[in-house]
Amino acid sequence: MRMPNLTELSEFILLGLSSRPEDQKPLFGLFLVIYLVTLMGNLLIILAIHSDLQLQMPMYFFLSILSFVDICYTTVIVPKMLVNFLSEKKTISYAECLAQMYFFLAFGNIDSYLLAAMAIDRYVAICDPFRYVTLMNRRCCVLLLAFSITFSCLHSLLHVLLVNQLTFCASNVILHFFCDVSPVLKLSCSSTFVSEVVAMTEGLASVMAPFVCIIISYLRILTAILKIPSASGKCKAFSTCSSHLTVVTLFYGSISYVYFQPLSSYTVKDRIATINYTVLTSMLNPFIYSLRNKDMKRGLEKLINRIKYQMHGFSSIQANKICGP
Repeated sequence: MRMPNLTELSEFILLGLSSRPEDQKPLFGLFLVIYLVTLMGNLLIILAIHSDLQLQMPMYFFLSILSFVDICYTTVIVPKMLVNFLSEKKTISYAECLAQMYFFLAFGNIDSYLLAAMAIDRYVAICDPFRYVTLMNRRCCVLLLAFSITFSCLHSLLHVLLVNQLTFCASNVILHFFCDVSPVLKLSCSSTFVSEVVAMTEGLASVMAPFVCIIISYLRILTAILKIPSASGKCKAFSTCSSHLTVVTLFYGSISYVYFQPLSSYTVKDRIATINYTVLTSMLNPFIYSLRNKDMKRGLEKLINRIKYQMHGFSSIQANKICGP
């Protein structure tokens, strides 16, 4: 499709994960299951944390926000994917594309800053336990959350405004399953120099800042753990960080593979790698935290038992109404 300038551009075509018709329904089924599991898993984490007084701690406050953001993060991408799997014309309007790009960048960045906030929380809990309650108070947690949201929204706004200044005149086919910055920039027939420089400076800094914070926190934590005399004490201290470390590895591992390379080298492999941090990580987070964290596992068991009890009570009431006079 030929498009002479930006003012005539009304829509993009998302190529998706596969252009073969026989792949569409199996992919639809797979990603529908992944999406439903993501929603259910993260919703259970949120409910478990907010219904258990023993989980009213900064670490779990950030985890509940992370679960909410993960739901939003996947919702920005997956529902449109599902619609396109069953549609012959896999289009997205120009305005929808920019909106998807904005929220994808915003929620993705909030995710990374929340992971950094959780690393800070673990650092204070292990390295300065006597001042933990004072340092990680409610005001501090709210300020960390407010900074994460504000900076992430401004970051995504900058990149979307730069994309909106570009001219598209060669093709409107995005070689991806959603409107990510790099695939959209590849379609521009005007200079993308400013966008690329911003992506490799401000964009890189916004991603690396929380990652550096996480690395520094865990280096300090490791130093503190090595000073603990007993092996059981070391294991207990490390176990409080293992879930978070697993999530950080999954999230930053796939991001570094996709984004720390030139725009011209963006390939099909990057599309597949993107699934890791946009879809799979959000689905796996609840399992990682519930299986590797005893407090979280206990909280989920209490929530599930409460739900079962309420459902049993409701069933009994309905049965009495049916069998009653």
